[in-house]
Amino acid sequence: MLLPRQILSICSATALLVGCASYHSEPISPIENAASLDSRTLNDQRLQQFITAELGDNGKVDRPPTWNLSTLTLAAIYYHPDIAIAHAKLVGAEAGVITARQRPNPTFSLTNVFGQAAIAAAAPPAGVAAITIGPTIDFLLETFGKREDRTAQAQHLLSSARWDLALAGWQVRARVRTALLNLWAAQQRLVLTHRQLDLQNQLVRLLEQRLTMGEASSVDVMIVRVARAQITFALSNVEQAQAAARTQLATALGIPVRALDGVGLSLGALDHPPPIPPNPDTSTLRQEALTQRSDVQASLQEYEATQSALQLQIANQYPNITLSPGYNYDFGVNKYVLGLGADSLPIFNQNQGPIAQALASRRQAAATFTALQAEIIGAIDQAAAAYRTATRSLRTGDTLMSQDERRVHEIESQFRAGQVDRVALVTAKLGVAATALSRFDAVVQQRQAIGALEDALQQPLFDPGHWPVVPRHDPRLSHSETSS
Repeated sequence: MLLPRQILSICSATALLVGCASYHSEPISPIENAASLDSRTLNDQRLQQFITAELGDNGKVDRPPTWNLSTLTLAAIYYHPDIAIAHAKLVGAEAGVITARQRPNPTFSLTNVFGQAAIAAAAPPAGVAAITIGPTIDFLLETFGKREDRTAQAQHLLSSARWDLALAGWQVRARVRTALLNLWAAQQRLVLTHRQLDLQNQLVRLLEQRLTMGEASSVDVMIVRVARAQITFALSNVEQAQAAARTQLATALGIPVRALDGVGLSLGALDHPPPIPPNPDTSTLRQEALTQRSDVQASLQEYEATQSALQLQIANQYPNITLSPGYNYDFGVNKYVLGLGADSLPIFNQNQGPIAQALASRRQAAATFTALQAEIIGAIDQAAAAYRTATRSLRTGDTLMSQDERRVHEIESQFRAGQVDRVALVTAKLGVAATALSRFDAVVQQRQAIGALEDALQQPLFDPGHWPVVPRHDPRLSHSETSS
């Protein structure tokens, strides 16, 4: 016969034998965290190993990577906090599946009565403990597939988190591409503006010489000086734009701007745009975007999660079964009991409130999905229209450039023949320089439209074949950190 003290000892030992997780504090030091962020560079060995591995070189680093759109995107995937946040959300969703699959733990209860006064009849026999004690364990048996519905909901949310991770990779790539495009545009404008300023300086010197010889008026000189001041001011603005684009690129990569000092950037993908027709037929790509984009798939999985949540709430109309085996030691008498019950009876309501909320959540998820597809259609149409407009403007600029260049060739011939002076020749070249800057604005608009079309379709147009694939685990963490 088990005495009460033995029963308590067995229960305590059982509880101690159950494996439990222990808490480990991980405090954040703002100073150390900021110092870590501020020390990031593109020369990091683990970063370069990650890039070479992603590019299919088996992780062997023979030489530093060429920093182009593809490798800079991988650097952003390695460093940018948005990727770490998406990874953390994915880990949380995986934990949600584990939680959903778990069966409810049993509960333990213990009732006891001490003393002979508890006996209604005669005194207990000699040698029998004057005690009544009854340990009971309650097992909750879920009915009507509640656990399966809960698990399905968590799995859909996990799938959505995986698509959100892919979406984070596309968003990182878009920011890197936009920053690179702005930097490329600023660098090209610097070259064109310096050329224009050199020609304007030549014109100012020529007219100042004429003024000295009395062959030009002070008004003429003032006009060309004002024009030079305007070009100088424009050059200052372009230099500021270049500095801002460098900062924008560093922010998109998740590194301090000084980490770009001395780094050679390859912008060939922007120098030579993809071969897109002037009137792109986006019907096939549009269909793929409306069905296969990462945010579309994530939204679809969220909708499926609301479906499973509704099924769960409908199943919650019906009670779960509670099975309660137990044992009573009653003043020397061993009694074994088996209780059977229900956790809730649908008397006052049939879970109608939660069901109505689940229906509303499903309706909202469906509306969100439709709104996303409508937004994608609009983004594709706008990007395609902007590309067509910019392409027409570029053709106009090409025509004007050809006309101005032909005129310059004619004036050069006339200058060599002594028919015109150098002022006329420099003025004609200034016209070509101004037209080149105007034409370049159309070039930038065309590249921006390609970028917008790339984002709307989620297709790598500037570097076809180089998808911003985000690894499942954070590449900056060790295997032990990702599995803990």
